[in-house]
Formats: sequence, structure tokens, C-alpha cells
Amino acid sequence: MQVEPLDIEGAIEFTPKQFGDERGKFSEQFKSGVMREAIGHDFTLAQVNQSNSTPGVIRGIHYADVPPSQAKYVTCVSGAILDVVVDIRVGSSTFGQWRGVRLDSETRNCLYLAEGLGHAFMALEPCTVTYLCSEGYNPGREHEVHPLDPAIGIEWPDLGPVNLSPKDAAAPTLAEAAAAGLLPTYEECMAFQSELNAR
Repeated sequence: MQVEPLDIEGAIEFTPKQFGDERGKFSEQFKSGVMREAIGHDFTLAQVNQSNSTPGVIRGIHYADVPPSQAKYVTCVSGAILDVVVDIRVGSSTFGQWRGVRLDSETRNCLYLAEGLGHAFMALEPCTVTYLCSEGYNPGREHEVHPLDPAIGIEWPDLGPVNLSPKDAAAPTLAEAAAAGLLPTYEECMAFQSELNAR
């Protein structure tokens, strides 16, 4: 499996080797040893989510309070998406920056996002996305930042009208979330990572 850290700390792309013959293809989508080496601790699987989306749907930017937040390992099992990580950790050297990775069912690549990072994606075609999550959903600790915030400036592909949920459409900008004290700090995220690494 190929492991490529992005230049936002805590975001890593995993691309499995595929084995094919006349029957089809096989790939190892998750390997605990490879994950532990990449992130410094075991990935504890608490919940598996799956969503279906039509082209132009944007989901996110979503994140959860730290600790424990929610690390995610995202893959597109059918179709294709632009998967986006946003650094929302106040005090990070890449605060407010984003990186996008195309995930699709041909490459079978996956994106890992550490606790405290923001996550969003756009469906580029009809798709099914699976998320492995380190913590279960806790609505009282979940938050959103508006995915069209011009200060972040995510370059979403032009697929026509953008389709957002009412919750995402009403989300605050990054600056508004920061002013309200809703964002995690880089310091508390790193402290939590150190705690996980020591377990």
C-alpha cells in the first residue's frame, strides 16, 4: 500500500495495490499495521458510515470537538468525489488552508483525516462513500463550517448548481466559528495525538 502524507499535518492518502485477473480485482483497503506506522497509534474503529450522493452534492465542512473528535478514513466505493481536508486548527501553520484528493472506485484510494481536521467532499458523479470513524456520532459535539466560505476558497468543480443540506448552508464561516470559540486549537489536537500515541 502506498502512503502519501499531504502537506496538511494529519492528512494522509493511502493507495492500495490492486490485483486483477479475468474475474475482477482485489485490493487490501485497510491494514492496521500500515495505519499504525503512518499515524503513530492504532486506529480504533467505532462506527462505519456510508452515504450516496448525486453530482454536485457537497457534504461538509464537518468536524467534532477535540478531544476525542473523530478521525476518519474515507473511500469512494462507487463513482468519484473530490475529497477535501481543511485545517481548522487555530494556531496551525496551515490554518485555513485546504487540500483536495480525488477518490474513486478505479483507484480505490483512501484519505485519512486526523482528529481536529475539517472534512468535506463533492460528488463528481453518482457515488457511494464509506467512512471508517474512530468515534461514534455525537450530535452535541459536531460542528460545521460553510463549504463555500470565500476565505477558505475551496476550488469546487463547476458541475452546475451546488446542492447543500440546510445545515451546511446555514453553517458559519471559518472566521465566525473562530470568533465563537468553536474551533479546535492546534495545541489541544497535538496533545490528544500524544495521548493516543502513548496508549
